[in-house]
Amino acid sequence: MNPTAQIKQGLLTRFPELIICREAIGKAFSVLRQCYAAGGKVLVCGNGGSAADAEHITAELMKEFQLNRRITLADREKLQQTSFENIEYLANHLHRTLPTVSLVSQAALLSAVSNDLAFDMVYAQQVYGYARPGDTLVAISTSGNSPNIVNAVIVANAFGVNTIGLTGETGGRLHGLCHVLIAAPAKETYLIQEYHLPIYHTLCAMLEAEFFSEPEMDTKNINTKGTKITKKK
Repeated sequence: MNPTAQIKQGLLTRFPELIICREAIGKAFSVLRQCYAAGGKVLVCGNGGSAADAEHITAELMKEFQLNRRITLADREKLQQTSFENIEYLANHLHRTLPTVSLVSQAALLSAVSNDLAFDMVYAQQVYGYARPGDTLVAISTSGNSPNIVNAVIVANAFGVNTIGLTGETGGRLHGLCHVLIAAPAKETYLIQEYHLPIYHTLCAMLEAEFFSEPEMDTKNINTKGTKITKKK
């Protein structure tokens, strides 16, 4: 069993009730893997506790999670070719990354859109501005009905952005809107969120294993942020 399959199986062993989500988790991983392999980025949004989850996902993907993500030797050499101070410190403290943007973090923009446009457009506006075809939007809504999340997904779909929904068991309005829907088997908000955490931790661990299992990689065929496309020969 390959590392990503082992990680997914570990989730289902710990949480057998999530077996119902097995196929959806696999599809979500494939969408995210293809996005990053093509040099794309992931946008994440949610409200309340799901906003905190959006931040959490971003943190796991943008730096080391479980594996060593030290920068490549080629990137280290680029730093060393500069005449600035503390190059060794920088080289030793930078991590290769999977480019991810939390849409909940833009305080001034969120308030401006809410005040000048409408609160249900706060994420749709950012998707329209940031996303490019081939990118992926991870939309988190326990009910699946949050208007600002639904609007963001509709805009993403219109402009060639892949969409992954994390919801409760019914999926709400996101059911049928998202390319992939992971519907946690619960109805109560706090229980849905308790399932969301191990699900997205598993996806983050799978992606890290996929792209960073090798300690050193050539910078050829790697996007500008250090995501692996091919292994060093």
